[in-house]
Amino acid sequence: MSEPVTAAALPPGIEQVLRRFRAMGREEKMGALVSYAKKLEPLPERLASLDRAPFTVPECQTRVDLFPEVHEGRLHFWADVNVRQSPTIAAVLAILFSAVNDQPPGVTLALPDDIVRQLMHDIGLAGREVGLNAMVQRLKRHARQAADVHPA
Repeated sequence: MSEPVTAAALPPGIEQVLRRFRAMGREEKMGALVSYAKKLEPLPERLASLDRAPFTVPECQTRVDLFPEVHEGRLHFWADVNVRQSPTIAAVLAILFSAVNDQPPGVTLALPDDIVRQLMHDIGLAGREVGLNAMVQRLKRHARQAADVHPA
């Protein structure tokens, strides 16, 4: 069994969100998720015309496409998801992206494997966890690839 990730190892943005979410009740968390969903950056037009197959997360019940870009050794993720139909997915992506975008790949790799469970604790959306966990793993896969191509 691996060692649990300590709070010090978490990306600072994630640590702050988790601390805030732990202090909230279920209804407050649901409201916070709706607010975060509205913060998801729209997909740039240059990515909208790409073949989606390599970017789709098939484990998600809802169509989600994740696009990584690397500039000067820093990652930036974009997502194409229908925010109105899938606010929880959009919210989790907005939370993750706010912590890892424009950072070196190691920041994405520092996301704890149980980040979805920590965010969704007490919300009752367990049916979404498989797809959400698959998105986190996809982000980490892109980060590993970026780290291999652009070592620190």
